[in-house]
Amino acid sequence: MQLVRLAVDCMGGDQGPAMTLPACKSFLASHPQAHLVLVGRADVLAQAKAWPRCTLVEATEVVEMHDPVELALRRKKDSSMRVAISQLKPDEQGRASADACVSAGNTGALMALSRYLLKTVDGIDRPAIASALPNQTGGSTTVLDLGANVDCSAEHLLQFAVMGSALVAAISEKAAPTVGLLNVGEEVIKGSEVIKQAGELLRAAHAAGQINFHGNVEGNDIFKGTTDIVVCDGFVGNVALKAAEGLAGMIGAQLKAEFGASWLSKLSALAALPVLRRFKHRVDHRRFNGAALLGLRGLVFKSHGSADAFSFECALTRAYEAARHDLLDGVHARVAATLAAAPQ
Repeated sequence: MQLVRLAVDCMGGDQGPAMTLPACKSFLASHPQAHLVLVGRADVLAQAKAWPRCTLVEATEVVEMHDPVELALRRKKDSSMRVAISQLKPDEQGRASADACVSAGNTGALMALSRYLLKTVDGIDRPAIASALPNQTGGSTTVLDLGANVDCSAEHLLQFAVMGSALVAAISEKAAPTVGLLNVGEEVIKGSEVIKQAGELLRAAHAAGQINFHGNVEGNDIFKGTTDIVVCDGFVGNVALKAAEGLAGMIGAQLKAEFGASWLSKLSALAALPVLRRFKHRVDHRRFNGAALLGLRGLVFKSHGSADAFSFECALTRAYEAARHDLLDGVHARVAATLAAAPQ
């Protein structure tokens, strides 16, 4: 099997190298068919000189989490984020230094730099952020867009459905993942004009065999696992994501408070510990870390800025699986087929 090469922005995230480098070392130990292109300051990368299957690429600047997009795009031209993304650009022989890129840095800067350096796939107007959220079936639901595009047309939502289908088909090996359109009700007559028009386009694409459209879904369907993919604009998607994260945090905090309220509660917690640990594992958002920036001429994955080493390693694994299953070719093929079938 050919090595899968991942470019890693080692300086990104709230913790930076203190988190990314241990994650990379652990990832290499568990993935013998992976090669990492580690990008960062020379003094930071020095500790990885003896690591197997590693290439070290120096970058002298860092895009900070609070940096405006313009600063990252126009002035910090030797940032670790920019250099890591550049590893995806083919050389004169048509060969890139990496198959995918992973960063936990500034989301706006990562999207802007990726779009500027890599450009979008023909037929895609706007890249979208797609990530998996745990559902009650024990699996996950992929939701997009999660914040890249706050104002979308019906055509954009169709493009998101096509790209999301390619992502899930590649990573989960489901040939025809189901797609739901997020709405205020399941009925066709409900929703804004944009949503109604998007529904028509999605049904037409389903009839043409380009996607497997389930129909309209509601917010609770994300966590029921009604469909493999849920499509929405970035405003709605980001609100849904943050609300879910906030709810999960509140439930965890309240459970901890209740189990620590008295000695009897603490004794009950001890008895329930195995169940609580299994529950925590099932809903642990860290296992689903790694959002794909879909629609680009290269595979870019965004890790949570607050990720720990375990979470960042999960993002590396997600990028690895996407590259190993030729996600980029899958997106190209599905987009081309959809455009060919669409009415002129």
